[in-house]
Amino acid sequence: MKTKRLTLLAAVCAGMIFAAGSGPAAEAKTYQVTGPILELTATTITVQKGDEKWQIARDKDTKVTGELKVGSKVTIHYQMVAAKIEVKEDKAKK
Repeated sequence: MKTKRLTLLAAVCAGMIFAAGSGPAAEAKTYQVTGPILELTATTITVQKGDEKWQIARDKDTKVTGELKVGSKVTIHYQMVAAKIEVKEDKAKK
């Protein structure tokens, strides 16, 4: 009887671990900015949003619908992704 309980418990735990690891990873939230293009380069696009200038990176994989040119009004969909994370130690703990 004790062996059956342990086997059942092990099976339930294994199932929970498998279910937790097999789920889809959370995707980064998508944002957007709309405005006229102020400047274009091979790696950036700068748009005017109100009083602010937004410069957003782009690459060969960026999907573009239509022709990009200065003055055209665009809506850019983007995600914020960490490029580098640096952990700082708390000085009070030293």
